Amino acid sequence: MLSFQKAEVVYDITFRFCHKFLAKGDRTIDQMIQAARSGKKNILEGSKASVTSKETELKLTNVARASLQELLDDYCDFLRARDLPIWDKDSKEAHYVRKLARKPGQTYEQYRRFCETRPPEVVANIALCLIHQTNYLVDQQIRRLEQDFIKEGGLRERMTRVRLQYWSQPHESHGSHESHEPPPA
Repeated sequence: MLSFQKAEVVYDITFRFCHKFLAKGDRTIDQMIQAARSGKKNILEGSKASVTSKETELKLTNVARASLQELLDDYCDFLRARDLPIWDKDSKEAHYVRKLARKPGQTYEQYRRFCETRPPEVVANIALCLIHQTNYLVDQQIRRLEQDFIKEGGLRERMTRVRLQYWSQPHESHGSHESHEPPPA
């Protein structure tokens, strides 16, 4: 899943960014790392929950989106509080990161040399670009999940449909006096 791959890269960048550029003991370190972790893990958990509950998948994917938004805000705060520039989405730097991010099989390795050799404002801006992309993908995912939920309902609705369908068909009684009426709900 592309959104998970990008969220994992965001986590890897954030983990390294926080330990490299934030002061030891700064509570922002834990907050940013946990927001990045929550974004990644909730996409994964939501995907796994999809087998049994579209409702749970949708809730967890929304939690992932909110966590990534919180992380985006933390990076913006870092740059703003230090009077460092936030790249315009049409800047050549942002275009370069987007081009790099289109390569298949996204991993931290594609960004390692930039994150390990560039100043904090560059790394933070790379993270911002990737979070925006991840948010876009997660937003698409949420829209699709909402549409699926509206069309198909959740697990309970599907089970009720199957059960009603079963009881609306004639059944062989095998000599017993079974009723063809559904049992009370």
